[in-house]
Amino acid sequence: MTFQAEWPAGLPVGDGWVEAPATSDVIFPYDGSVVTRAPVGDAALAARAVDEALAVAPAMAALPSHARRAALTAAHDALRERREEFERLLVLETGKPLADCKVEVARTVVTLATAAEEVARLHGETVPLDLLPSGEGLIGFWTRRPIGVVVGITGFNYPLLLAAHKIAPAVAAGCPVIVKPAPATPLATLWLVHLLRSSGALPPAAVQLVTGDVEVGRTLVEDRRIGAVSFTGSAAAGHAIARAAAPTKVLLELGSNAALVVAADADLEAAADAVVRGGYYASGQACISVQRVLVEEAAHEEFLTLLAERMKDVTVGDPRSPHTRVAPLIDPAATDRVLGRIGASGARVVTGGVRDGRAIAPTVLTGVPEGAEVWDEEIFGPVVCVRPVPDLDAAFDAVNASRYGLHASVYTRSLATAFAAIERIDAGGVVVNEVPGFRADNMPYGGVKDSGAGREGPRFAIEELTVTRMAIIRPS
Repeated sequence: MTFQAEWPAGLPVGDGWVEAPATSDVIFPYDGSVVTRAPVGDAALAARAVDEALAVAPAMAALPSHARRAALTAAHDALRERREEFERLLVLETGKPLADCKVEVARTVVTLATAAEEVARLHGETVPLDLLPSGEGLIGFWTRRPIGVVVGITGFNYPLLLAAHKIAPAVAAGCPVIVKPAPATPLATLWLVHLLRSSGALPPAAVQLVTGDVEVGRTLVEDRRIGAVSFTGSAAAGHAIARAAAPTKVLLELGSNAALVVAADADLEAAADAVVRGGYYASGQACISVQRVLVEEAAHEEFLTLLAERMKDVTVGDPRSPHTRVAPLIDPAATDRVLGRIGASGARVVTGGVRDGRAIAPTVLTGVPEGAEVWDEEIFGPVVCVRPVPDLDAAFDAVNASRYGLHASVYTRSLATAFAAIERIDAGGVVVNEVPGFRADNMPYGGVKDSGAGREGPRFAIEELTVTRMAIIRPS
């Protein structure tokens, strides 16, 4: 299996595309075939990218709003026109089912459009300085200014969308951006960067990309001249980046083990559908996929029966098929890790828990003991754990006992329960009667505790990537 690149050879650094010092295979996870050879950068190239970004930062900060909006709109239009090709490319490099890759491209289109719209809303306010007598006669106002060079580091599971959530707000804010995609999945991001650089509305060096290993990442985040680092990935990697980048501003979108609470009064059919829909999309490789299900005891047995009945409809197979919902994980090491955690859990396997070809069969576990990694840590695979709880107080306490706090949801017919969940669950988002994996790309998105810091969504990311500048004037 081969793929013909739609962008120049090398890496987009500075005003052109420079030769990479090395290349590596991009592997199709479904069958292990080589998709193409991708360029691989090094620390020297990363340092050069930072120098180029710093050199173009004044021009980028001075770029008029219409130019920034035009660049994002042009990329949006180009992506929308080539969406089917992007979908096929994402299937090949991520191994995700086609249905999920279609969603990723659609959400990327929305993200680019929303960021373009937010350019027009990037403004400040006047301030009544005469609240103090010493301020009489003064005029005060503040504006938002670019924070500086932005480094965006993305995960493998949604490479195009995650890159868009780094690049588009940076461009909208007037910041040069250097993106480092995950080594396994650089292709769609390279194409997106090419589209932005081809718009003609930006200095080419305003959007750069460097691939490579941990040394490349370290070179980017440890440079004290940059303004902010935006990272999406595991909690362990995020913690390491935050330490390495300090005192530079760091935005972290990290892991989770998202919980779904099922109240006794819930529509159990809808809740079971939600677990299937929300637990196995992207083969479970999503930070807000359903991992923990807490069911009030009065509804537990019926709910488990309904869930087990639905598992036969979760199709495992070739991710290129529109019917597939679970495909092989990103690499064999990820598969071994997930199966190892299932085997070590001591839980009862209701269904799945074994290999299905290269994939892991969609799995439901019950009787998961305290301290098991499949419950406590992010599994990042097609595994859902179901546990009964005596009441909703116990359910909310169990949700909050996790070190993570990204998204959680509750199924209930009670408005009082819904508002109690919103008030009591310690997470960045609480969803009622929908999967915790619901995310609209224009909403504030991020977590608490070990799930990260800062917020994504173009409006909110732009605020993170700008600083206020206060102007105080005494007219002569």
